Amino acid sequence: MLRFFFQNQFSQVTKGLAKGSFFSGLFLIGFGMLVFVLRDLFAFLAAGMFFLAGFSAIGYAIRLFFRLGAMNRGQRRHDDVYRKNVQIHGENHFD
Repeated sequence: MLRFFFQNQFSQVTKGLAKGSFFSGLFLIGFGMLVFVLRDLFAFLAAGMFFLAGFSAIGYAIRLFFRLGAMNRGQRRHDDVYRKNVQIHGENHFD
């Protein structure tokens, strides 16, 4: 009884996987042919993406350096004010 019930569902799942695999294979072959035919265009696009990624990384590094400098300046200003005569008290839960 269970074999009859699950047989149709397994068949549908297998059909779906076969269709997906077939179409993804066709897509990969088509994309490979497109890259082969238009390799100069894809090389130009890839180079542009690398340039944009490089400029983005440089901008991010500059922002981090500025924020680090601002944080260090602010920390030096507040070290004497907030950390003078500070004592930490806590309960001892292990006794």
